[in-house]
Amino acid sequence: MSNDAVTPPGDAAPPTPDAAATGTGGTGTGGTPPGGGTDPGRPPKDPLRGSRVSGLWIAVVALVVLLVLLAIFILQNTRSVEISFLGWDGHAPLAAALLIATALGLLIAVAAGSLRILQLRLRVRRAQKV
Repeated sequence: MSNDAVTPPGDAAPPTPDAAATGTGGTGTGGTPPGGGTDPGRPPKDPLRGSRVSGLWIAVVALVVLLVLLAIFILQNTRSVEISFLGWDGHAPLAAALLIATALGLLIAVAAGSLRILQLRLRVRRAQKV
C-alpha cells in the first residue's frame, strides 16, 4: 500500500488555487455554487415549464377543435326557421341564426367587460395621482 492520502467518500476535496481565487469552492464549475447550481432562495427551474410557444400551440389546437365542432354544428342544423326580431321577420338557417345570436351575445359581454376594465384603470390612475 502506498502512503497517498485518500479522501473518504462524501468529503470535499480541498480547493485548487484558481478555485480559491474565483470563489467556486473547488467545484470546478466556474461559479456554480455547490449543491445543484441553484440559488438557495429560488426553486430550481422546471425544464418542462410552459413557454409562449407551447401556449400558442395549445391555443391553435383548441381553435382547430372548436372549428371542427362548429362545422359539425352547421352541417347538422341546415333547416330553415322563421325569425322575428323588433318588427323584422325573415327566414334563415337554424345554425346561422344561433351563431349570429351567440356572436351578438359575446359582443355585448366583451363590451361590458371592456368598459368595466376601463373604469377600474381610471380609478387606479386617479388613486396613484393622489
